[in-house]
Amino acid sequence: MPLHPQVEGLLNQIAAAGGKPTNAMTPEECRAVFDGIFVSLPPSQAKLAGVADREVPGPGGQINTRVYTPEGDGPFPALVFFHGGGFVLGDLESHDSVCRELSGGANVIVVATDYRRSPEHRFPAAADDCIAVTRWVVKNAAQIDGDAQRVAVGGDSAGGNLAAVVSQQLRDQDRINLAAQLLIYPVTRFDGVVTKSMTDNAAGYLLQRDDMDWFRSHYLGPDFDGKDVRISPILAKDLTGLPPALVQTCEFDPLRDEGEDYGNALKAAGVPTVISRYDGSIHAAFSFFTIMEPGRRMMDEAIRWLRETLRT
Repeated sequence: MPLHPQVEGLLNQIAAAGGKPTNAMTPEECRAVFDGIFVSLPPSQAKLAGVADREVPGPGGQINTRVYTPEGDGPFPALVFFHGGGFVLGDLESHDSVCRELSGGANVIVVATDYRRSPEHRFPAAADDCIAVTRWVVKNAAQIDGDAQRVAVGGDSAGGNLAAVVSQQLRDQDRINLAAQLLIYPVTRFDGVVTKSMTDNAAGYLLQRDDMDWFRSHYLGPDFDGKDVRISPILAKDLTGLPPALVQTCEFDPLRDEGEDYGNALKAAGVPTVISRYDGSIHAAFSFFTIMEPGRRMMDEAIRWLRETLRT
């Protein structure tokens, strides 16, 4: 299928603007560009009862979080959300609009997590922080008017990786059964396997294969074991008993196949899983939900699925 006209228009605008590719910038330069793009997008119009920043204890110190509370009477289901950005980029501000829309649309409390980023804090810092925040939400749900029996995790790209990792680690370490996992074009492997979509979509569609190498080098460093399931959740020997999943992928995304492969592996393990591919679309479309029709459809599906899965 050809590129969606709005997606093609966005790519043309980016090309016309020039600038260095992600893999040619320093992390500081790339963060400035990333934040400039996503913070400048039209904001969510979701009406919420409140938004509050709070700190949660973590293995490396206090972790900044932002709690979005929908209108109505609680206790509400809770979605612990991990932002994308290749483990290097992104923060509470870059995904503020996404979290507002998910909270208001799905009628859930969203706990956005400002985990430690690379290269200042390499693996497993991000995963450890996300595990800590999710544990805190499960144990302290009443403090934020949440329902401890209905705690989900979710995230886009690197955040999708972290959501998958948290789901596995809490099952294995804590015997905590989360209620759902929302995996938006997730990274699922760093073990050196090159998928067809990584080759076919290596360049020209916003996220590039060389960018993924750049992100990996910053997150994992020169000496890493790409087969560690806290990096490559698709390599876990046992996927049974994991929470129901929605896996969203985009046709022209290097990460398409590894996301779908993970979704199919979940299905094979008996995990209720929906895999939705958005033809004509690209990586990061979800964050463009206010200006791009494919992103709006992705957001609407995520909201419907959360409502149905968490029975909001």
